[in-house]
Amino acid sequence: MPSVTPLSGRQPDFAQLRTALFCGQPDYVPALELFHDVEVKEAFLGRPLRTLADDIEFHYLAGYDCYGAWVNYRGLADAIAARLNKRKTVTDSPYDHVRERSWAPEQEALIKSLAELNEFPWPEPGADLTVAGHGLPPVPLRQGVREIVGALPPGMGLILMTDGIFERFTKDIMGYQAFCYTLADNPDLVARMFAKVGELWLALYEEASSLPGVDALWLADDIAYAQGLMFSPSVMRKYLFPWYRSIGKVAASHKQAFLFHSDGDLRPILPDLVACGIKAIQPIEPKAMDIAELKRDYAGRLCLVGNIDLSYTLTLGTPEDVRAEVRERLRTIGPGGGYCVGSSNSVTNYVPLVNFQAMLEATFEYGRYPLS
Repeated sequence: MPSVTPLSGRQPDFAQLRTALFCGQPDYVPALELFHDVEVKEAFLGRPLRTLADDIEFHYLAGYDCYGAWVNYRGLADAIAARLNKRKTVTDSPYDHVRERSWAPEQEALIKSLAELNEFPWPEPGADLTVAGHGLPPVPLRQGVREIVGALPPGMGLILMTDGIFERFTKDIMGYQAFCYTLADNPDLVARMFAKVGELWLALYEEASSLPGVDALWLADDIAYAQGLMFSPSVMRKYLFPWYRSIGKVAASHKQAFLFHSDGDLRPILPDLVACGIKAIQPIEPKAMDIAELKRDYAGRLCLVGNIDLSYTLTLGTPEDVRAEVRERLRTIGPGGGYCVGSSNSVTNYVPLVNFQAMLEATFEYGRYPLS
């Protein structure tokens, strides 16, 4: 790592972040994000981001206590995207970059029957796994984790992340509209689909969690939107949460924190998530949930991560607006620990660099305990 001091003014210390994730009070309120778009990282570094060393340097200089890398089955997401995703070239950021965005259409599906499910080219559970920093090419999991751990500066931890059992695979492969109809018309197909994806993901987490240097696991699985859940809690409890619970046991067996990302209003199923062994939830979308209410109801049971408003403050506000919102979260949510500052989704390429830096600077300036 370069001799330059991180924005935080201190060296990384994953032990502090771990304390917060397990709902304790560390020496300071950590900063934590699911990911940052490449444009933001390049603007912060002042050069293109091409290598793992570049990506780790960004996290180090920005003042984070951990580095997050994404695990997947080789080619699975790309194969689905090639067959299904719609793509559009857009310019939508203050960095004047043209980029391609993609999404899975709700009305189209790759699997509509048991025969199609059986014929789909599923990988072997736990085999041919890859890992990559966000925006970087994937490499074999074991090799990649060794390289990451060897390149991390002293004190920085490693969190391994995955896309979701429901969002990225069950929903996208079946198509959201078809999934909803199939719940009523052919529940056995839904059950088998969850079982197939869940088996793959449990094997992935068993392999990833066992590797030396892995400090925490993070499952990103959007199951809600601002007005409520995407499907019934009873269906989640029957088909989805048993897999979450199994992953939670894997994390616990290695004494690793288990983090969960979903946008939207999770309040009806927060007790279920706690029962699954999830220690921290992110990003706590402001228009969906009141973070002060969650702090009151789940203090000591869930670490709260994020909540700095991406819909206005980080994207359209001024640096002073960002600093004020961070200070308010520190004042109301920080006391007692169990809180990490971050965006209410991720640091997207339409967040101005000055606002991203203001969020971090305010966190580091005002987030040392005892909070004042």
